[in-house]
Amino acid sequence: MPETLVTVRRTEPGIGVLDWPSNVDPAALADAVREVADTALADSRPGGAGLRRLEVALTSADPLIRRAVVRAGFRLEGVRRQAGHHADGSPADVTLFARLADDSTIGPDGWSGVMNSLMPRKRLIAHVLIRDASDRVLLCETTFKPDWELPGGIVEPYETPRAGAAREITEELGVTHPIGPLLVCDWMPPYLGWEDAVELIFDGGRVDAAAVSAFTLDQREICAARLVSLPEAEKLLTPLAFRRLSVAATLPAGTVAYTEDGRRTE
Repeated sequence: MPETLVTVRRTEPGIGVLDWPSNVDPAALADAVREVADTALADSRPGGAGLRRLEVALTSADPLIRRAVVRAGFRLEGVRRQAGHHADGSPADVTLFARLADDSTIGPDGWSGVMNSLMPRKRLIAHVLIRDASDRVLLCETTFKPDWELPGGIVEPYETPRAGAAREITEELGVTHPIGPLLVCDWMPPYLGWEDAVELIFDGGRVDAAAVSAFTLDQREICAARLVSLPEAEKLLTPLAFRRLSVAATLPAGTVAYTEDGRRTE
């Protein structure tokens, strides 16, 4: 297929969009897209003739069209839900792919970068089980939902789970607290609009009432923090969170539990 069938439409300085006919042959599209993209992104320096960013928006469900774009080094950036239309006029999602001038597109790094954009990703949550000498557990009341939870939160990109747990403790309670070994790894099913996720619970050791009273709570997120018994915790937590806490709080020393939806699978 002559590469002139794939054209570049400039939308703003440094940015272009690829277009091609609706009846294009998918088998020949990948080479044409790569050739046009290589040329358009060749010189992205200020004042250069090339672009710094090239985009493709796909409404086609044809996997061969999608494969052609991916093979040309374009990375998945997101989906605009029902922003387009199928041939019959019904709403269609628009999938946005893009390639930058400095993206690696050849060799292992290039392929891994493209595949990284396509592979599923999950939220990772790190919470900490902190107890007192009577085995009461520390729970936090949040400002944004009715149920309570263990201190901790969502792990940031490129942050280790243990570091994420320590950061969340500092942010929520205003203290630097040691994070001990892993107690529970739990898979969480979709819930209230959230997709599924993985939660880790780390051992936070023991504290006393004086230590709790010295916490400086992040008032934007945390209303209160207090030590409660397991029966009291059941009234404050969601059923899933309580199942998971019950496993973590009753583990034999030195063991780790894997759970799904807060239930042990072994």
